[in-house]
Amino acid sequence: MILKQLRISRHLSQEQLAEISGLNVRTFQRIENGANASVESLKCLAAALDVSVDTLTQESLLLDRKSDTWKALPLLLKLWFAWNYLQFRPRRVTAVRVEVVCHLFGFVFCILGLFSEAALVGGLLLLASGYLYSLLKWQGDKYGIWYDEITDVGI
Repeated sequence: MILKQLRISRHLSQEQLAEISGLNVRTFQRIENGANASVESLKCLAAALDVSVDTLTQESLLLDRKSDTWKALPLLLKLWFAWNYLQFRPRRVTAVRVEVVCHLFGFVFCILGLFSEAALVGGLLLLASGYLYSLLKWQGDKYGIWYDEITDVGI
């Protein structure tokens, strides 16, 4: 069920969506974790998310490139989806590692920049790359694009 993806794409917490749909928070959590939901609960959730019950019970969410949802995504995230389409799976761990390495070597090269102008330029470029990866990581958390190898699904 794509309930979690829909909830995250609308920037809602579990508590907020439960309140909007009129369901108990615990009931909502059970449904989101894969428990069977009654038809009434599905109708309430579908109404709160402004989707059909059929859409709500899909196994995965496909974004149409002409849809408003796709158009609203930032360019950086669209590029990340294109990267993912090529079978490279975005993982948060990888983004964190690249961010740390960029910042670490950026600071080292900036210190070496006291002796060499080229090292300073390289250090500043590495720091900028590290901050861009920080932005990418924040966007990935915001839109829930990370790939979980254990369950073989996006989170």
